[in-house]
Formats: sequence, structure tokens, C-alpha cells
Amino acid sequence: MSFLRRRRAAESAKAGSGSGDDGGGGEGGDKKEREVKSRRKQGPGGGERPRRWSCVDSCCWFVGCVCSIWWLLLFLLNAMPASFPQYVTEAITGPLPDPPGVKLRKEGLAARHPVVFVPGIVTGGLELWEGHQCAEGLFRKRLWGGTFGELYKRPLCWVEHMSLDNETGLDPPGIRVRPVSGLVAADYFAPGYFVWAVLIANLARIGYEEKNMYMAAYDWRLSFQNTEVRDQTLSRIKSNIELMVATSGNKVVVIPHSMGVLYFLHFMKWVEAPAPMGGGGGSDWCAKHIKAVMNIGGPFFGVPKAVSGLFSVEARDIAVARALAPGVLDKDVFKFQTLQHMMRMTRTWDSTMSMIPKGGDTIWGGVDWSPERFFNCSTKRSKNIYMTTSERSAVRDLENRAGVNYGRLISFGKDVANIHSSKIERTDFRGAVKGRNLSNTSNCDVWTEYHDMGVGGVKAVADYKVYTAGSILDLLDFVAPKLMKRGSAHFSYGIADNLDDPKYQHYRHWSNPLETKLPNAPDMEIYSLYGVGIPTERAYVYKLTPTSECYIPFQIDTSAHGESEDSCLKDGVFSADGDETVPVLSAGYMCAKGWRGKTRFNPSGINTYIREYDHAPPANLLEGRGTQSGAHVDIMGNFALIEDIIRVAAGATGEDLGGDRVYSDIFKWSEKIQLQL
Repeated sequence: MSFLRRRRAAESAKAGSGSGDDGGGGEGGDKKEREVKSRRKQGPGGGERPRRWSCVDSCCWFVGCVCSIWWLLLFLLNAMPASFPQYVTEAITGPLPDPPGVKLRKEGLAARHPVVFVPGIVTGGLELWEGHQCAEGLFRKRLWGGTFGELYKRPLCWVEHMSLDNETGLDPPGIRVRPVSGLVAADYFAPGYFVWAVLIANLARIGYEEKNMYMAAYDWRLSFQNTEVRDQTLSRIKSNIELMVATSGNKVVVIPHSMGVLYFLHFMKWVEAPAPMGGGGGSDWCAKHIKAVMNIGGPFFGVPKAVSGLFSVEARDIAVARALAPGVLDKDVFKFQTLQHMMRMTRTWDSTMSMIPKGGDTIWGGVDWSPERFFNCSTKRSKNIYMTTSERSAVRDLENRAGVNYGRLISFGKDVANIHSSKIERTDFRGAVKGRNLSNTSNCDVWTEYHDMGVGGVKAVADYKVYTAGSILDLLDFVAPKLMKRGSAHFSYGIADNLDDPKYQHYRHWSNPLETKLPNAPDMEIYSLYGVGIPTERAYVYKLTPTSECYIPFQIDTSAHGESEDSCLKDGVFSADGDETVPVLSAGYMCAKGWRGKTRFNPSGINTYIREYDHAPPANLLEGRGTQSGAHVDIMGNFALIEDIIRVAAGATGEDLGGDRVYSDIFKWSEKIQLQL
């Protein structure tokens, strides 16, 4: 029966095929078309032909590969022994030196003097205690430091909560952002990016722990005196130091970094001043409680970077990025005014005004002179002690040239930066008429003070051509009047004629070393520890920005370069010697000359020492940020610096360290500054 059924089925199929051939249509025709399509889908071997690879497939494949590799690397990182990276590094570079803490413990050094860390600007963590609706779920989460996750998730909300009140310089209504406390406040700036962590770990190796180490965390956005007004931070530092001295029986070693150097200068005047303005500790408080102040990368006279930051919210790196991708940081591409929001936010941070250059033309130079004028910017330059006769001759030839006009902190145009002042035609900007005719500001997401300047005001600023440290304050008063009104109440930038004048007892002068005296503490020591050998921003070439909606009218002219490879002018920035952020002149002058011996700024003759660390980049990627770096933050992992600090904390003096260690021309430059001492 089954045989008959198969035979009938075959006959039916044959009949259907015949009718299809005769009529060219019907069911047979449809079947034939299906067979043709089936053959088209088949590959050369008779199998099914693969379908085309689409863009979506490529994207999914790429994402899958990245995720797989990422998880594999995470697995390997957690699975490998902790010593494996060191094993690989030693296999490539040879045996690594012992960390300073291990080395000095073998020498018998142990914890003695309590240590106080004073972090600088932006390196301390800030967390949210009260916020608006957009910050729901962020109570006591870090807004600054850590992963910066909220910056990416809700940027406008983050900017709103990181900004201070534009009138008072304190908290805006309904917002409370406070500094993180403890050593974790500034041990790491972000995961894997250390600040104080390496120094803390090495101190722990000789016996230090949290009871004799204290992180003097503060809200680095506020003016120094307002940290006491709002948070009583200065009082807390005073109480903690007194407790550490009382429990240990030894004076403290204070280690400020970056802006923390200025903050602690303010503290030393505050703690001795009578209440209510000061801490009421008396004129001998520092002598009783402080063994040494070891300043790391101290901007005693401020930094030129602060000027470019306030003027156009730029530094060299941002200016280059802005030039390479025009419109990305403005509203043109992503419809988000990144630079404008950053300017609006940072101009509410009064602390930034503590970094404006101090001392005017006397310190930083005038239109036609500066202390570092003949600095050799060649990356191949040798240190003086190793110079051959031909190299010394080359340096003398260099010093016979015109040199660099570093005193011109801002020049509008490369030609203006180089020619003699007698050839510059200038128009005073101070009497220019302002107005709200910059551009169409009706659609601006954020207001900046530039919107009130008008075309006439912008043109007047550019027509003045050249700005020195003496005229920078007038410039900032003109372009940012609200900012400078607040700042002038908290900071001063001049040079005192008579330090006994009662006006210098006001707190606005306390962070300016040229307007205050050091404490009456002859047994105390002051160190200036900083990196050298890295091109550091010293002056800028500016241009007007093409007119657009809601624009910032000034920007660094990154097309301005020197005539040779070794020129000090690159990407619109004149560089001098320093640690990439603070020029040597600002970091070293006070300990080299201003406070050296008994001077009117150092009446008790506190001993001062300069310890410079010549920059050496890491030899390979396995060294991370290196152990011989002189960069402004990376120096915190410099083994030589850490060793100097540990020795002093263990009881050594500056003479025990060997006194000064200098690679730069700081002593020569200091002699060119005509300052009454």
C-alpha cells in the first residue's frame, strides 16, 4: 500500500510539472521561482549562502569584543599575584630601589613628629549634604573627586551644585557641599590617580598612623577666611595641631601642597591674631607648635595660569583642544556651552583669586624686562655644572640676544609680544563704554560677565595690546567686576612699604608673603620643595574670537609659534622653567632671598631651604607616573622628595639634608628683582 501511495504522489508531481511547463504559470510556476530563489541563497558548495554583514552587526561585534576584553583584563588583574607587576617591571628594567619608607626603616628611622597635610586647590574631595531636586539620591556622595560619575550623568545639575553664590562667595540657597574628612579626603584624586597616598604609605612604613597624621581638608572653593566663617576649618586645624603636640610631646611638621601653601600662610597669621578676626593663639603659638613647614610646589607669588583661567577659562591644553576641534567646547557642535558653564562656575570660586600674580612688575617684570628674560628653553640644555666650554659660549650668545618679554603676561598678537615697547601703539581701555551689544544673547544657556561688555569694551581690551602683572588687576576689574569686587575683600597683590602699618593686620593680606611677616619662631624651618626642568606657562599670546552666539570674546592664539624648535613660544604660550604649573620664580624666590636670613619679611631669622627636584619622566609605562617626576602633582610620588620629608619628620634638620639643592637659576633671577628687604 505504501508503494502505491508513493507512485501516485510521483505521478501527481509529474503532472503538475507538465502543466506548469505548458502554461508558464500556476502552482508549477510558483514552485519554479522558489527553486531559483533557493539556488541563489545557496553557496558554491550547495550550503546556505551567508547573509550580508550590516553596520549594526559590526557595531554589536565591536561592543562585544570590547566588553569581553575588559572583563578578561579585570579577571586577570584580580587573579594575578600582587607582586606580578613589580616582577614584570624588574624583568625589563632591573631591580627596583626600595621605597623611601623601607629604605629609611632599615636605617633605623622611626615616627617622631606628627605630620599635617594641607592639600591644594581641586585635589580635595567634596561631598553633597543638601541639594536641589535634580541631586536626589546623592546625599554624602562625592561631587568632586572619585569617579566624577555625576558630572557625566547630569552635568548641569553638577555645575549648579559646584557653584557658589555670585554675590556672597558662600553657599547658594538650598545647597550645601562640604569637604570630605580624614586621610581619604585627598589620598587619591580619582581611582588610580594618587595625590597624598604614596607619601602616606611611606610614612606608615616607619611607624606613622592616623593618630599622628592629619589631613587638614577644607573647601578649596572658598576664600581662606570664609573657610573659618562657614566651617570653622581654621579653628579645627588649630585644635588638631594642639592635640597632636600635647599627646606626642613633639612639634608638628606641616606639609602644604600647591594652593595649600598660601592657605597655611594665612593660617599662621590667623592663629596668632586676636579674636574675633584671628584664632587668638598669641605671637608665640607657631614657635610652640611647629617644627617645620615643608612647602611643595608653593605658588607664593601666584601663577600666570590663574590669569588665563579667569580671562578665558583656558590653559595651554584647553587652548590646543579648542583649536583642534572648534565648536566642541562651545555651543556650535553639541549645543552645550561647556566653556561658558565652566567660566560661570569657576568665577564663583573665590580661592582662584589667591593665585593671581602678586608683586606686580617688581616681581614678574615689566613691558621690556623680566628676571628670566634670557632663559634657555632648549630641551637639550645641560646643567651648568656639566657644561662644556662651547655650551657656556652658546649660553653667553643667548644672553646677548633680545630674550623673551616674560613681563608681558598677555599680548594681543605675536608681533606685539616681541617688539620693543616704543613701537607699540596702545589705547587705554579703562574709560571704554560698555554695552550689551556683543551678540545675540537671548538664547544663551548661561550668563557671563562678558555679555555686559559690548563690542566697544572688547575692542578696547584688545587695543591696549600688552598687560603686565601691574595692569592685570585693572584688566580683570574691567572684564569681571563682580568677581574682583568679592576678591578684593579677601586678597591683596601688592608689596608692603611698611609692614608695621595697621592695615596689614587685616586678613586680606595674610596669604601674600610680600605684605606679611613670618612668625616669631627662630627655631622653626621653612622649606620650598618643587620640581624643575619642565616647560611652565609664563605668558600668553591672545587673539579675538570670531563673533558667534554667546561666545567668550578672547582666546589663546595657538597658531603663534617661535621661529625655531627650541623657542620658548609654542601654541601661543611662552614657557619658562618650573613644574608645569608654578614657575620657579614664584616657588623659589622667598626661600632664596625674600626670607633668607633676617629680613623685614622674616624678622626672627627663620632658616629657609630650597630643595629642587630635576624632572625625569618614567622610563616606560610600567613605571606609571614615575619616581623621579618633578611635575606639580606627580612630584608627590618622587622618592627623593618623600625621603627628605620622612627624614625631617623623623627629626632631621635642613642642614642634615645637606642644605639647598638647586638646579635652576633661581638665585641669579632673585638678584635681578629690586625688592626692599
